[in-house]
Amino acid sequence: MPRITISWPAGTITAVLRETPTASRLLDALPISARANVWGDEVYFPVPFTADTESDAATVVDKGAVCFWLAGDSLALLFGPTPVSEGDECRLISAANIVGMMEGDLRHLRSVRNGDLMTVDKV
Repeated sequence: MPRITISWPAGTITAVLRETPTASRLLDALPISARANVWGDEVYFPVPFTADTESDAATVVDKGAVCFWLAGDSLALLFGPTPVSEGDECRLISAANIVGMMEGDLRHLRSVRNGDLMTVDKV
């Protein structure tokens, strides 16, 4: 399983990617750097590719999911509730392909600020 690092000024987290067409597109595009947006317990940022909707695309995902947000051509890192969540669920505003799962202490993502430079690279 391929692994990536996601870094920002205050931290780094790793993720294991799934074997999906969108995950392959992500790997082919690396390294990527873009400015972060924070929305509740979700961090998202644009990536330089598009992807088709996969069969298991979802709006509610597991905590720690690395997603490709279809409507925004962005990577979305879900680590808790967003403004549209019901209870403690991790809910995106619209469907996303699930490309992987983050490892380690997801609370580190709370240190990401709007505008932080996010860098994604292969391990």
